[in-house]
Amino acid sequence: MRRGFDSHQLKGLSLMCLRSVSLLLAALSTLAACGVCPAAEYHAFRPGQQWLDDNGEVINAHGGGILHHEGVYYWFGEHKIAGRRGNTAQVGVHVYASTDLYNWRDEGIALAVSDDPDSDIVRGCVIERPKVIYNATTNRFVMWFHLELRGQGYAAARSGVAVADRPTGPYEFLRSGRAVVGQWPLNLDRTPERERWTQPEQDDQQLSRRRRRRDPDGEIPFFYFDFPGGQMARDMTLFVDDDGAAYHLYASEENRTFQIARLTDDYLDHAGDFVRVFERRLMEAPAICRRQGKYYFLASGCTGWAPNAARSAVADAVFGPWQELGNPCVGVNPANGLGAEKTFGAQSTFILPVAGREDAYIAMFDIWRPRNPIDGRYVWLPIEFTDDGYQIRWRDEWDLSVFDKP
Repeated sequence: MRRGFDSHQLKGLSLMCLRSVSLLLAALSTLAACGVCPAAEYHAFRPGQQWLDDNGEVINAHGGGILHHEGVYYWFGEHKIAGRRGNTAQVGVHVYASTDLYNWRDEGIALAVSDDPDSDIVRGCVIERPKVIYNATTNRFVMWFHLELRGQGYAAARSGVAVADRPTGPYEFLRSGRAVVGQWPLNLDRTPERERWTQPEQDDQQLSRRRRRRDPDGEIPFFYFDFPGGQMARDMTLFVDDDGAAYHLYASEENRTFQIARLTDDYLDHAGDFVRVFERRLMEAPAICRRQGKYYFLASGCTGWAPNAARSAVADAVFGPWQELGNPCVGVNPANGLGAEKTFGAQSTFILPVAGREDAYIAMFDIWRPRNPIDGRYVWLPIEFTDDGYQIRWRDEWDLSVFDKP
């Protein structure tokens, strides 16, 4: 015969439930303090807020870019660790996968740093802004990234290249080096005087000192001094055009000038043809997209880790000429009180075309926190195109329905 609970039993059960709830709350608090929370299902973007993966851990893909392949988005970015040491590569390039752009599955480390002291990507080097593109001819996935050799600060200014047979890797590191070695840009006349400026230096240790002595006011672009050994390539992105041609866009010449270089058909090297653009404009953090026959460019000024005003430009061809449009940002990030003059406290990294949606592009930014880089945040915002350019307006929360046509 079934019997009910008496008052003492009910009181005991209530105490047990309270203890269980208390233990659960304590466990959740501990997990949150460790940067781990139960996985949540997202239905919207919340710029600047913590973003968790399918394991309930904070997404770790800074300075990233997105590859869309066979219905799946792959997000590649710098894997950071806590503390200032996290500004160097201690783990490698992380990759996540998603079918809706809101919820991301951790796919692990796509490119791992090496423990070989002779490797260019030995632990402690600098790996920044990894981007991956797919080559339909070779059926391989190609990763490019900005590489600085361990212990050399930002003097190397190299590009690293790696390949894989699957989008998530593992990626095989092939090599690193300077860009377009010994090549002349398409948009610069070659004269005897300019030829004279390209003569190689004899003493690399005194290179920067002689540069200042030969050109104290910066009248001779660094392009000429770097001609024999190759051009500097720091902040970068990749872009594949509608015809399958791929391009490497990078801050060069001590960040004073941008260069845009076409890649070989296999995407593994520079083809040799390139242009110098935005000369002496001190720009970095490039992103690019193509829309209705025009090319749109997004970048920032150069102020180290500190945010500055974003910049935009438009062109009828990848190689330009490019017309600057000004700062596209509108609004204020309420979390830090920063508006367009500081790009909401963030810096651009990629423009993502949303598959299957007409005229839908997302501008991706990073909020850098160099004292504890693992706590850097992501800001994704929709791009609104106008008759004379485009705008990127702050939104506390939004979803892909903003792209729906009325």
